Amino acid sequence: MSAGILVRPERKDDRRAAEEVTREAFWNLHSPGCNEHYLLHLLRESGAFIGALDWVAEKDGRVAGSIVYSRSKILGDDGRIHAAITFGPVAVLPALQGKGIGSLLIRRTLEEARKLGHQAVLIYGDPAYYARFGFQGAERFDIRSHDNCYADALEALELSPGALSGRAGRFSEDAIFDMDEAAAEAFDRSFPPKVKLTGLPSQARFLEVAGRRRAR
Repeated sequence: MSAGILVRPERKDDRRAAEEVTREAFWNLHSPGCNEHYLLHLLRESGAFIGALDWVAEKDGRVAGSIVYSRSKILGDDGRIHAAITFGPVAVLPALQGKGIGSLLIRRTLEEARKLGHQAVLIYGDPAYYARFGFQGAERFDIRSHDNCYADALEALELSPGALSGRAGRFSEDAIFDMDEAAAEAFDRSFPPKVKLTGLPSQARFLEVAGRRRAR
């Protein structure tokens, strides 16, 4: 499935290539165009960025996939702040998707995160995909979105058994995820032009999953 793929830590000279891969992977996927490559660019300069979990997949000497992690937190109902980590964007070149490269990146870095002593991972993603890695709906742990809703797209994984026990509260990503759209557009202009499309099935699926939210 993923023969000939080398998964390794990202080097500085991989960064633009990883942004290009991320742009290709997300373009028109969730919405017309994308801004995930700009998010990746910003994350590396963020205090929340976890450099030890910045990895790429290499094929034939070129970057074919990328994953990054950042620190996040649970604003506990008990009044405490509980540490967590988040991955994303995770990207694979469209021509190489479906070959196990994304799974390889995720499984390898989750194991690294466990070795580094991180306790729990929370992400926003499609449950139909992330269940294979052991993610469960965060509602199981009474963890809600920042605006205090149960969200099907909010998923959690304990890297240590019981790590999320007694951690009920609101999940909060780093402020870097609240990107300036004008700045994202300006950054995108440093890449070759691409056509933005609407009405794609993947965009409808994204809206469907993102819309499955319930007030506490």
